[in-house]
Amino acid sequence: MSLQKILKNYLPMTETAFYILLSLTVPRHGYGIIKHVEEITNNRIKLGSGTVYGTLTKMQKDGIITVHSDQRRKTVYEITGAGKQLMLAEITRLKELHENAARYEEAFYD
Repeated sequence: MSLQKILKNYLPMTETAFYILLSLTVPRHGYGIIKHVEEITNNRIKLGSGTVYGTLTKMQKDGIITVHSDQRRKTVYEITGAGKQLMLAEITRLKELHENAARYEEAFYD
């Protein structure tokens, strides 16, 4: 899938997709992704295995991640170059969102 089509299909990203890809700054297996997301969100987000594996399957099909097996025959997921470009585009979008929220936040206090 072309990068433009990936960006069109995934942006803005769901929180689930964002945190799954954020977890793949290092290769991880599915359970490792689930635990990492819980850790970095202070247990605010608890992803179910069906959600994670369904999202990973779609991402693999779209060329955002690759899959291989480690020495213990576990399936390990790794982000691709296209996945990194997707994350950079989403991070840029989120930075703009944050800057605008901070700029206008005062207007919402009484």
